[in-house]
Amino acid sequence: MQQDIRDVFKNFNAENSTLTKNHYRKFETLLCEELHQKKSKKNHYKKLSVAVAIVLLLTVTVYATLEITNEKFNATAIRLAQKQISLGSVSPEFNTLETYYTNSIHLVMNDLKVTDANGEILAGYLSTMSVLATEYNTLTKELNARGINDNTIDALVQNLQLRLELLQRLKKQLKNLNTPLDENTIL
Repeated sequence: MQQDIRDVFKNFNAENSTLTKNHYRKFETLLCEELHQKKSKKNHYKKLSVAVAIVLLLTVTVYATLEITNEKFNATAIRLAQKQISLGSVSPEFNTLETYYTNSIHLVMNDLKVTDANGEILAGYLSTMSVLATEYNTLTKELNARGINDNTIDALVQNLQLRLELLQRLKKQLKNLNTPLDENTIL
């Protein structure tokens, strides 16, 4: 069935040729079929892009919800932390007292020098200080749980006083321990 197109057109007469009545409709139908096939590929991408947009929207929504929940949780935690009662929040006088004792304790602790000679003594005092600090935290929790009462406040003040007295005794003992050594080295 292969023919040379030149041979076909040699015998072709354009005046004698007529188109069938349905020629234009057939052409239009074929053209529409071609165009619709191409649109189906675009439709596939359109569906895919809609799916991606929905997934993205869901992701952003979940992330925003988690962030809002996290912020509310942090705000609640901050409010609860601010509502905690401590010795200093009872009254301005107790605030001054607590600040004085804690600053004094920190000052004495910073002045301590650890050496081989005073290591055992220092360890004993520091373990007692650790027990007293734990007891102070327990008393503060009790103050929050039971409310403000004189017994708990007195116990908190006595705890701070005892810690400061222990550190002052330790400082004197370390000074006495170092003094005889210095005198012996001079002789």
